Amino acid sequence: MTRNAADRPAAVPRHVAIIMDGNGRWANARHLPRVAGHNRGVDAVRRVMEACVRRGVEYLTLFAFSSENWRRPADEVSTLMRLFMTALQKEVSRLNENGVRLRVAGDLATLEPELQRRITQAQALTEGNARLKLTVCASYGGRWDMINAMRSLLAADPSLANRPQDIDEASLAQHLALAFAPEPDLLIRTGGERRISNFMLWQLAYAELYFTDQLWPDFDAVSLDAALAWYAQRERRFGRTSQQVGAPPVPAPVAPA
Repeated sequence: MTRNAADRPAAVPRHVAIIMDGNGRWANARHLPRVAGHNRGVDAVRRVMEACVRRGVEYLTLFAFSSENWRRPADEVSTLMRLFMTALQKEVSRLNENGVRLRVAGDLATLEPELQRRITQAQALTEGNARLKLTVCASYGGRWDMINAMRSLLAADPSLANRPQDIDEASLAQHLALAFAPEPDLLIRTGGERRISNFMLWQLAYAELYFTDQLWPDFDAVSLDAALAWYAQRERRFGRTSQQVGAPPVPAPVAPA
């Protein structure tokens, strides 16, 4: 991992978010237990993280476990939690050595105490790193995020309940779970589904959405490059016209002498 964020070409997104879908189907297609797919999915995370660093991506956010995933069979949920703890224990030293800062975003109070402890330790260990800001969303949902942000905003300033007109996008955004990161430029979803599944509902308002049929365990640097090449062809207007986006900047008015 040697690329600096300052070397990032303009066509490379600053923040990439990924919905990692298809682990179970990857395993089923090979007549393997679903946990085998999740294990291979961890390998894909490592490959993509390293590729993001080399290409100059600054922020990488991964949707690992959603609020709705708690509805899965209890044995699969238990396996996923154990895998999460094992991955933290095995990978955190590697992350730290490579200058990766790790954060975990979501309703962490729903996780087992031991897992919460390991998350706290991993975040503290990597806090000073800046080569890549990696966020893993666990027990996370976009609706939960917005409701939690509103509760946090009102707790910080209870008088806003009587002044709703003073609540704006900027004030609410400061209380979102990923307030420390810019909004994603590019969302990648693997596995063939064409939806965002309650992921970062607020933050994805203007993201470019890239969907691929490739299952997550097979996703690699070449796959990432295909997504980045697609992104580079997009015209990001943010509500403006193509003419406005392509027009030269308007010079500032000159004050009369």
